[in-house]
Amino acid sequence: MEVNGYTIEPGAGLSGADLAGANLTGADLNGANLLLANLDKAILSSANLTKANLYGANLYGAMLTGANLGGADLSKSNLTKANLGGADLAGANLYRANLYGANLYRANLYRANLLVANLFRVDLCRADLAGANLKGAMLIEANLSKANLKGAKFTEAVLTNADLTDAVLTEAVLTEAVLTEADLTDADLYDADLTGADLGGAKANEDTIWPEGFDPVAAGVIFQ
Repeated sequence: MEVNGYTIEPGAGLSGADLAGANLTGADLNGANLLLANLDKAILSSANLTKANLYGANLYGAMLTGANLGGADLSKSNLTKANLGGADLAGANLYRANLYGANLYRANLYRANLLVANLFRVDLCRADLAGANLKGAMLIEANLSKANLKGAKFTEAVLTNADLTDAVLTEAVLTEAVLTEADLTDADLYDADLTGADLGGAKANEDTIWPEGFDPVAAGVIFQ
């Protein structure tokens, strides 16, 4: 398969390739090298990018719905406003990736590395982030409603105004995390670690489940 003069195949050497706007629907790029590639607004729906190298790649506004990015390296990539709805990113490396405004509805991010990633206003509704590393990540105004966050690590993450309604946060590590004005209505925080977390102005209800011995009122939580 040839696109813009580039051979699209498993293991392809596409470092620095200009594939902006290219239609790569269903393409098999398993293990491909797309280091610093330009995929601005490219269409990669249902593409196979398993273990692909996308370090520093530009995926601004790219369409990646249903794509397989399991184990891919997306560190320092630009995924601003990308559509990753239903994509498989299990075990992917998204260190310092920019996902501002991205759609990750129902995406699989099981054990993904999102260390210090920018997730400002990202849609992670119903996403699976169990065991994911979100240390230092920016999740301001992120939608995490009904997300599976069991055992996820949010140490020093910023979740100001985040929507965590009905989210599963059992065994999650939220040490020193900022949850000011976050919505924890119906959330399950059983056995979560909230040591040093800032919950000032966070919202909850009587169905919110807290770690044993934790006093949400003393922590500044507002019940509604």
